Amino acid sequence: MFTGIIEGVGRLAAREPLGGDVRFTFSVGTLPFDRVQLGESIAVNGVCLTVIDFDGSSFKADASTETLALTTLGVLTEGAVINLERAMRPTDRLGGHLVSGHVDGLGQVLSIHEDARALRWRFAAPKALLKYIAKKGSICVDGVSLTVNEADDEGFEVALIPHTVANTAFSATTVGSAVNLEIDLVARYVERLLGQGATS
Repeated sequence: MFTGIIEGVGRLAAREPLGGDVRFTFSVGTLPFDRVQLGESIAVNGVCLTVIDFDGSSFKADASTETLALTTLGVLTEGAVINLERAMRPTDRLGGHLVSGHVDGLGQVLSIHEDARALRWRFAAPKALLKYIAKKGSICVDGVSLTVNEADDEGFEVALIPHTVANTAFSATTVGSAVNLEIDLVARYVERLLGQGATS
């Protein structure tokens, strides 16, 4: 599990095709990387990946064909800026919201405009996900926990404060960019419960 609070910004150092899958090497950049362990989970732009090898400044992770097809990792180019977050510990503060690192779909940046010192970003989202996105609810965009300011039948808007832009890959994200979306876990479980009917 993750919180959606980005711990560091790194880059994609290399991608190596391996029998249809891809092995990525990620430079950890500003991510605190002490006591990393083989097999631990790190969210890369909101995608939960497993560390299979590492050194002092980078780690390797494999991505399956499904992950490549359903997330932006499939088109991520070498040198691209990435959001990084290590899995949360039981003693960590939950500064954002509970994030699984399992991407629900791809969105797209539709517009960015100034709103006082903040920036208001509008994203398109797949129709199947829009019912889970509510005003003042939570959404995870490229691994970043955000609060929805507005939502309609085509997409949603968020406001990014200067600190968020400066300390995430949003500083390198432009209009037209594809982004990974993960809906709030609470919305998913509420739908599941309502679909089955309440039992006692």
